[in-house]
Amino acid sequence: MNAKTSAFIITFLSFFNPVSVSYAQSSTALPKEDAGDSSGSSTLMVIKRESTGKLSELDTPAAVSVIDGDDFRNSKAQVNLSESLGSVPGLQVQNRQNYAQDLQLSVRGFGSRSMYGLRGVRIYVDGIPATMPDGQGQTSNIDLNSVDRVEVLRGPFSALYGNSSGGVVNVDTQTGSQPAKLEAGTYFGSYGSFRNSIKASGATGDGTHAGDVNYLISGSRFTTDGYRDHSGTQKNLGNGKLGVRIDDASTLTLMFNSVSVDANDPGGLTESEWHDDPKQAKRADQYNARKSLDQTQVGLRYQRQMSENDEFSLMTYHGERHTTQYQTIPAASQKNPLNAGGVIVLERKYSGVDTRWKHDDQLGSVPFSVTGGLDYETMTERRFGYENFNSEGDLGVKGDERRNEKNVMWNLDPYLQTTWNLTSRWTLDAGARYSTVSFDSQDYYITGRNPDDSGSRRYHKLLPMASLNYAVTPALNTYISAGRGFETPTINELSYRSDGQSGLNLGLEPSTSNTVELGSKWRVGNGLVTAAVFQTDTDDELIVAKSVGGRSSYTNAGKTRRRGLELSLDQQIEENWRVKMAWTLLDATFRNETCGAGDCTPAGNRLPGIARNMGYASLEWAPPEGWHAGADVRYMSDIEVNDENSEQAPAYTVASVNAGYRFNWSNVTLDLFTRVDNLFDRNYVGSVIVNEGNGRYYEPAPGRNYGGGATLSYSFE
Repeated sequence: MNAKTSAFIITFLSFFNPVSVSYAQSSTALPKEDAGDSSGSSTLMVIKRESTGKLSELDTPAAVSVIDGDDFRNSKAQVNLSESLGSVPGLQVQNRQNYAQDLQLSVRGFGSRSMYGLRGVRIYVDGIPATMPDGQGQTSNIDLNSVDRVEVLRGPFSALYGNSSGGVVNVDTQTGSQPAKLEAGTYFGSYGSFRNSIKASGATGDGTHAGDVNYLISGSRFTTDGYRDHSGTQKNLGNGKLGVRIDDASTLTLMFNSVSVDANDPGGLTESEWHDDPKQAKRADQYNARKSLDQTQVGLRYQRQMSENDEFSLMTYHGERHTTQYQTIPAASQKNPLNAGGVIVLERKYSGVDTRWKHDDQLGSVPFSVTGGLDYETMTERRFGYENFNSEGDLGVKGDERRNEKNVMWNLDPYLQTTWNLTSRWTLDAGARYSTVSFDSQDYYITGRNPDDSGSRRYHKLLPMASLNYAVTPALNTYISAGRGFETPTINELSYRSDGQSGLNLGLEPSTSNTVELGSKWRVGNGLVTAAVFQTDTDDELIVAKSVGGRSSYTNAGKTRRRGLELSLDQQIEENWRVKMAWTLLDATFRNETCGAGDCTPAGNRLPGIARNMGYASLEWAPPEGWHAGADVRYMSDIEVNDENSEQAPAYTVASVNAGYRFNWSNVTLDLFTRVDNLFDRNYVGSVIVNEGNGRYYEPAPGRNYGGGATLSYSFE
């Protein structure tokens, strides 16, 4: 792509108005299911789909990767998404070894600054967002035991979601089918790790007749003592799906999910602490830092084929999440009357509805499809803060109240996306979404030295996208895409002001990103080769302004730029061999001088939390029965830990191997496996806490560790 082409696309995007903001004294769209696919396969983009109704990697004119559910289960612990997403270029996912803080996941560098949970990337499970309206998400409710496929869209190239710049990770769980099947699995590994699971699935009929029913229910329990001190965890997870065909044209699907986690929080280490003893967690032991959460949600999806050319879908859901977290904030810091304490208690209720209509037609000789809809999401949060000590001086216990507020967020997003098959080779996709995100806070903790901190903020943004695809041959496509994404501040980012004064940080602006991408995809036999180059320019990037006393405040950084190259290969060799390779080059820098916590970051500094180079390669031997084996290697270049680029987590390369044996006896299958991770016992930092105010940036990864397991299944044929 030459400079003139790039300039033309950016100029085209600039015609759309920038963010408009309204104040008051007083999030986001999601890829939902295609109405024609009762299995629940999602629509990241209303573009090309395979005959199965599922997203086509080859024909979608954007950087898309699809990972089959079996890849998350074969010879794996089935605990974290990080176990199987290394083959996706542009996706940086790291296991913190801290189940109180979730995985650290970023796409093209968006989300890397998140100190806990997920940021900058939209997450969906069976069409229900795991990302709240303000953009904060989590992966704790994803049941890998029942995953059917995971679709990763990199970049803002769909009008079907909003409030994100990095992209979308969409998880579809399995749909029951004939014959009925019962499956039990177990895994055991180093550091006292155990996971036991059970799954049942089946169907009556083939799903094409009125009254046909399909079902799947899955449950698991995971426990571990943890690699680090004070990192033990217990996690119970359940997932279910019940579908019924109402008549020849419509289906109804009920989805249920529940998760309960009790996890200790070891916290981060300084560089010297990491070198001295990577397992230590002295401060966490002192304050008994920990987190517990319970979340239950239910969703209902109605799909109807209105006519030969029209499809309608309605998705609605409701969930509740309760969280209690004890932090390592010193008592001295909490003496400030504006400090919110060292214990956080959250009670959240969230719900939403998405209505969607798809129409296929023809204008002259040009076939086209139009998808339009309206998405509404809301969340009500009661947030309490307490001191983490009592009058007797005991630490790690709930003390006096220091915070009490009610936060209400909602978003309302109409959207439209079209696909035009201009010729047998040229396809044009275009769409837009108008996103409105509202935040309102009512403060109930008001004292003589802690005034009323109530307030509200509302953001509006038009998000256009366009993509042009050229089919060089039936097996080779090239495309060029342009799109806009934005991220609003989360509740936590609005909670504290950098000047130390009371009140919400209502001066924060949302960050806005314009992306241009050029890519190509080539089907080679039973394999797929992909390549993409992109540039993303962001205004008002949100960064940490100050992090002291266990609290972080944020500011807008001005301008940043991300330029990258993504390459991948997924190749089936003969019948039983499979090779995967991926490489990512990502240059992410500040474009102007940025002043945060007293110091100024010069232009040209690297954005923290982002590896400049990532590499992955795996080789798998996987016959349907008998011996199977595999090996993989991952490379991560050094990562800056703060805006000043004064310290780095060093580069590392780690390897894993696995082997097993699969028995098939009539209706019974038994799969046994064992694996070794970090084969060469590398001492490395698995993830970093960006801009941690005390210099405790480093979260160490375990050395060489072992695991093994078995899966026994019975098919009722």
